[in-house]
Amino acid sequence: MPPFRAEHMGSLLRPEKLLEVREAIRATGISAEEAGLPAVEKEAVAAVVKLQLDLGLKAVTSGEYNRTRFWGLMWDEFVGTVRLQDADAAMFRLYHPDVVSLIEKDRKVMPGDSVIAGAKLAHDRARSVSNLHELRLVQAAVPKTDWPNIKLTMITPAWFHMRYKQGRAYTKDAYADDAAYFADVAKVYQAELAMLYEAGLRNVQFDDPGLAYFCSDKFRQGWAEDTDNIGSVDDLLDAYIKLYNDSISKLPADFHTGVHLCRGNFIGGRHFAEGAYDIIAQKLFTDLKVDTFYLEYDTARAGGFEPLKFLPRDKHVVIGAISTKLRDLEDKDEIKRRVYSAADFVAAGSGQTRDEALKRVAISPQCGFSTHETGYPLTEDDEKKKLALVRQIADEIWGEP
Repeated sequence: MPPFRAEHMGSLLRPEKLLEVREAIRATGISAEEAGLPAVEKEAVAAVVKLQLDLGLKAVTSGEYNRTRFWGLMWDEFVGTVRLQDADAAMFRLYHPDVVSLIEKDRKVMPGDSVIAGAKLAHDRARSVSNLHELRLVQAAVPKTDWPNIKLTMITPAWFHMRYKQGRAYTKDAYADDAAYFADVAKVYQAELAMLYEAGLRNVQFDDPGLAYFCSDKFRQGWAEDTDNIGSVDDLLDAYIKLYNDSISKLPADFHTGVHLCRGNFIGGRHFAEGAYDIIAQKLFTDLKVDTFYLEYDTARAGGFEPLKFLPRDKHVVIGAISTKLRDLEDKDEIKRRVYSAADFVAAGSGQTRDEALKRVAISPQCGFSTHETGYPLTEDDEKKKLALVRQIADEIWGEP
């Protein structure tokens, strides 16, 4: 059962052939079928699954090869959503880290690839096809006995809420307040996850930069100074935890859930968020009902391992200690030392020995290698070396998958 000792965060560097086909579609307007995308995509996913298996990784992913950006198309497929294009900047929290990074200088609009609820949200299996398509491509590349190991990454249910000013994630005709909006978001996530479970998925990782933003003093200060906000920033964290718990409340016991607190690996290796986990750790680890927390610990920006003392005995943590932003290969012995240090804090908080605590600890890179389809400093050879290092460290610490 996941999490496995050697993990990674989902996205992997795209092959040139796949990028060329996608660019041809954008440049010429031809259909995906005319460009040959389905065959190229299938071949690319099969190859990246083989790469992961050859490296000894069990929680294989599609590499997010079906997506342009890490959040994919799931939200666009929900009934009731409206895609924004050149949206007025007044709609957004301009202190929100990824909004800060994306808004163009001297412009008063935000770029596209964002949605709001223009009407009541609903789930339609005929429209919600992208995650299912991605899962089936990976399933086609592994024996059916290994399907439960497949990991699908999914964007946080709060992704298209946190960035918007109070009440602007939805139109007034759609929802009267956040509580009503969150209730329907939870329902569409429940439906999406139920559909994927029926198709054989047993392992989901929610990618959530927003939870890491609660660790940021800059974001917290921006929230406090924004007079439009209702309640405190910690009230918002409580609402998001409830949203998660409602979204996964109907999952069967054999469906593993995890959340990745992403601090960013955008184009050029850019990060978005800084701040130690201390300020949210106890509440998050205790109240959020996921099985596993994937935490980024590649730089001092994330603080120390002390917050891991709050990890409950029934939950796991994956230590993201290998950088996907820097080409230099980490020192194996130093990373092992850090994993043992993390385990010591887990042990201290739960009254366990180090060996007992290590059963709830794993190792991974800190983020995906390609959260956007292009623009990263690492090569495919660098990526392989980093993933091989994760596997080697896991073998030497645990001696198991």
